[in-house]
Amino acid sequence: MKKLILASAVSLALTGVASAAEDNGSGTYQFDTKGDHQFIMFKISHLGYSWLYGRFNEFDGQFTYDAENPEKSSVSVTIDTASVDSNHAERDKHLRSEDFLYVDEYPQASFKSKRIEMQGDGEADIVGDLTLRGVTREITLDAEMIGHGSDPWGGYRMGFEAETELRLKDFGIPMDLGPASETVDMIISVEGIRQ
Repeated sequence: MKKLILASAVSLALTGVASAAEDNGSGTYQFDTKGDHQFIMFKISHLGYSWLYGRFNEFDGQFTYDAENPEKSSVSVTIDTASVDSNHAERDKHLRSEDFLYVDEYPQASFKSKRIEMQGDGEADIVGDLTLRGVTREITLDAEMIGHGSDPWGGYRMGFEAETELRLKDFGIPMDLGPASETVDMIISVEGIRQ
């Protein structure tokens, strides 16, 4: 009897391992806001002499991943624009003003994908609408899957990183920072927990 119970337990354990190994990661994932395993960062030239870096501290979103048909995957993100943080209080105050993000009038920015164009080797172009400062424009995120799998707390996680370049004037930002600072590089790194 003991041998039978032991054999059954081993069989169940092996079945569980096999199931985990076969998991292709498909599902809907919520951004890990609690653990803060997510970043939206930006980089812009300062007079052509150096780089200014910053980030948005508050944002949320989710993505759906379809391993069998990855082009059917999707992502949506909402950003609290007042959470902009360039590590300098006076500059952040200016970034929140009408000269830049105008957060009193436009407290949120958002991105919603429209289509996914697979490029191979875990890379894809995510095409979607970015709404920033009340202006909606189509942009393309150059995205890469970092990895996925079980976590130590019984969940399942997946992470992506993406980059894009935005032209300030395209989103109605009136401040003229000179020819070296007409565009800003965006870097997005997110880890989602499957729901």
